[in-house]
Order: sequence, then C-alpha cells, then structure tokens
Amino acid sequence: MIEAAQAGDRESIAAVVEGAHSHVRRFAEHLCSSPQDAEDAAQEALIILYRKIGTLRATAALASWMFRIVRNECLRRARLLVDRHDEIGGGPASSAEEEVLRRLEAEVVAQAIRELPDVQRRVLIMRDVLGHPGRVVAERLGLSTPAMKSQLHRARAAVRHSLAGEDPGPAGRATGGSGPRDPGTAGA
Repeated sequence: MIEAAQAGDRESIAAVVEGAHSHVRRFAEHLCSSPQDAEDAAQEALIILYRKIGTLRATAALASWMFRIVRNECLRRARLLVDRHDEIGGGPASSAEEEVLRRLEAEVVAQAIRELPDVQRRVLIMRDVLGHPGRVVAERLGLSTPAMKSQLHRARAAVRHSLAGEDPGPAGRATGGSGPRDPGTAGA
C-alpha cells in the first residue's frame, strides 16, 4: 500500500494517512507540551506525509520519517513558546544596548533548556513556561508525580548551573542522583 501511495494512488495515500494518524498522535502527545500542540503537530506531520510521500526513498523508513516530522514540529512549537514568553515578559527596553543584552540572555536561557535531556526539557517547559499544574504534567508525560518533581528539580538545577557556567553535577544529569533539595520544587 505504501508503494502505491508513493506512486500517487490517492486511495492508498488516504489509507496510509488514516493508518498513521493514531500512532503519530500518540507520539506527539508524549513530545509536545499541550494537547493542542500535539494535535497540531500530528496534523502537520500527516499533511506533510500526504504531500510528500512520493519523495520517500524507502517504504521501511515511513515510521521514522513521520516521527522525525512530529518531533521537529513539537520542538518548533516549544521554541516559539519560549520566544513568545521572552517577548511578552521582557517589557520595553530603555536602550539598544539593553535590548541586545536581554536578547543575549534569552538565547543563553533557551540554549540551556535545549541542552536538557528530553524528559527534563518537557517537564520544565510544561511546568515553568506554560504553568501547568504538576499533576497534569506528570499525567501527560506518563510519569508519577514524584518522578515529575525529580525531573523538574534536575532540570532547574541544570539550567541554573549552565547559566552560572558550572558543571551541573549529578543533580542536573539524566541518570544522576539527587543533589541538594531545591525549595522551588516543593509546590511542583
């Protein structure tokens, strides 16, 4: 069926898109920070599939190709969200120099967040950027609440250390132990 879709058979293309939808949607729900972003990312991936299936070189590569599209779309949406947050939260700059410094600072923070392990990045964005309750974040990411709090603590510590130019130590690493307790995670 995939080969027929690649050859341009519209019924086969529709069947492939239909068959991929639930898998793509489920994957997007695990990557994106909100159900709306997940649905939008899944739809974008299916539209790209519909338009470009003829360019796919190997039929076996379909799943990885689709998941890569979803991943990129979720990351793009997260970057837009961080950028929008920076624009809204920054307030007006009093000088060009201040604006340059603020933009540099925002880029340093964004880079520190991009360098986090996947789960930590998603927890941090959902909890601290989007402001979702901890229970909701844990639920959407398939984590227990204590595991979500641990990942959030590690993410915050890693970003804090990155911004200070320090090695994050075990608290900021994906598989590390727990560092000193961060009072900021008590209400997570």
